[in-house]
Amino acid sequence: MSAFDQLVVSDLLRPTVAVASCFLVGDDQLFLNTPTAQALSGIFVWSALIITCHQIYLHLRSYTVPKEQRYIIRILFIVPIYAFDSWLSLLFISNDQYYVYFDSVRDCYEAFVIYNFLSLSFEYLGGESAIMSEIRGKLIQSSCLYGTCCLVGMSYSIGFLRFCKQATLQFCVVKPIMAVITILLQAFGKYHDGDFNVTGGYLYITIIYNISVSCALYALFLFYFATSDLLRPFEPVLKFLTIKSVIFLSFWQGMVLAILERCGVIPKALVIDGHEVGAGSVAAGWQNFIICIEMFFASIALRYAFTSSVYREKKSEAPENVAPMHSISSGLKETINPGDMVQDAIHNFSPAYQQYTQQSTQEVVQPNMNGKPGTSTSKSSKKSDKVMLIDTDDEF
Repeated sequence: MSAFDQLVVSDLLRPTVAVASCFLVGDDQLFLNTPTAQALSGIFVWSALIITCHQIYLHLRSYTVPKEQRYIIRILFIVPIYAFDSWLSLLFISNDQYYVYFDSVRDCYEAFVIYNFLSLSFEYLGGESAIMSEIRGKLIQSSCLYGTCCLVGMSYSIGFLRFCKQATLQFCVVKPIMAVITILLQAFGKYHDGDFNVTGGYLYITIIYNISVSCALYALFLFYFATSDLLRPFEPVLKFLTIKSVIFLSFWQGMVLAILERCGVIPKALVIDGHEVGAGSVAAGWQNFIICIEMFFASIALRYAFTSSVYREKKSEAPENVAPMHSISSGLKETINPGDMVQDAIHNFSPAYQQYTQQSTQEVVQPNMNGKPGTSTSKSSKKSDKVMLIDTDDEF
């Protein structure tokens, strides 16, 4: 190679080397492995934990609408799980086996959050029958933004709601299965983040993840497109954007970082603290570091999106203003019980689904003058968990 060619190659590589040097401290030490990075991420993580745990406590203390608040509390738990999981992964970055296990827990819970967000939207509107009474028979408007351009001429039916539920529930199934497969492949040395080699498992798991997460996102967009007017009193935009940002943007953010490491923008590290690490571990470390910081801002956004003030106002109308600890613990126990998701999955994937639609027995709360959900006219503070089956025979 001539001197001129060497000069040209050097000029082309200089920007990449300059960017890569930003990820290093000194000649070969990673910033992620320094006490500064671990302390900085820890400050954001523990701040997010305090904010979110306090908000969860406020909801449990004013646990006046269990059928709504159990979904809200489950959604709020995404911040402690995401933040603490990512921080532990960052602390154990020198062992690339550990972060895969931690991230698998995070992956499983994010699918659970998607289901709970859709279920909360259903509950806001009073259940499937209440929704169908409003949108049934209406033509689906064509919109490239919401992906309904291929549904021109079709109308809303119970099959539409079934598709929305099934598309989110499949994500709840695919995520845990892929997490288990990832752990098994990692144990046999066949999985490395950012390794797009056809002989490894990362490429195929990423493809399956993308298909599954895209279906779930598409279903949520469709549901919001169909019910945006009905959900407007509940201020769905901030809720929708916050949840989607935490889950879907973090997923694609990880993919971008893996590609950057593959392209050499993020330097690879073969040895950290004397431990040999696999390909993609540095990109995964940066992903965890960024998530630690993002969760602090997510906790603030969720505090405004899922405020407890509405339920606290209902609590103030009751004779007893402070919930005893056994009530708080029972509310938390109900929240962490996933039995409703299992029953919903059986209902939505049942071959007999086309003959029935679920109807929530909770009364539909009408918005008051200030746009907030109003109080229920029910005399009882406890809601029934009964399910009413309404005959229907149409499909989407």
